[in-house]
Amino acid sequence: MTKKPSAVDYYYWPTANGQKVAIFLEESGRPYNIHPVNISKGEQFSAEFTRISPNQRIPALVDTDVGVSVFESGAILLYLAQRSGQFFPPDVKSAADVLQWLFWQAASLGPILGQTVFFLNYASEHSPLSAARFSKETERLYRVLDQHLADRSYVAGDYSIADMAIYPWIFIYGKQGITLEDYPNIVAWMKRVGERPAVIRAYAKGEEIRPSSQAEEERRKLNQAPPS
Repeated sequence: MTKKPSAVDYYYWPTANGQKVAIFLEESGRPYNIHPVNISKGEQFSAEFTRISPNQRIPALVDTDVGVSVFESGAILLYLAQRSGQFFPPDVKSAADVLQWLFWQAASLGPILGQTVFFLNYASEHSPLSAARFSKETERLYRVLDQHLADRSYVAGDYSIADMAIYPWIFIYGKQGITLEDYPNIVAWMKRVGERPAVIRAYAKGEEIRPSSQAEEERRKLNQAPPS
């Protein structure tokens, strides 16, 4: 008889990067224990968390069944997908498609959109050049995604970790100065992903950890604080 996997320990805060893995855990049905790491209070710099995540950033995951800890949201998604055999295709061609979009999110979409959110909403001094530069690149990335989704329901064919990685960043489009009506294929894709029960559950749990009413003030404190 196959032993059921134990609960993994998930250390996160409900930011865009944190929500990626929360979505996977809900989708996969893998039991997990939530360990909130309040980044507005600097809990990511604790010695305990640093042992799990040397880069001192959320999220991080510990799989006690095999004695593995993983940091970086993209790496966690790939680890869980390969370990469970879910949301990652077995054939080489399809797997390559998922991987390229997973890395596109990690290398381009997340970093650029994160900077856009900062310069448009939280920078203590307005920097028109920086805001314009990142906003322009944000719009380009949205066009890339919208064009790609013109003839497919999900980013890499079937629903996969690529969708889970990208969705939380598009979810906060309002803070990026984006009008979604300009990207109809993204709108349709967001509806498909956002209506999935697991996605709804992931965001509901995030709301329990950090209510939206508190999130804005925390973001301002976090983004305007001097570098640690």
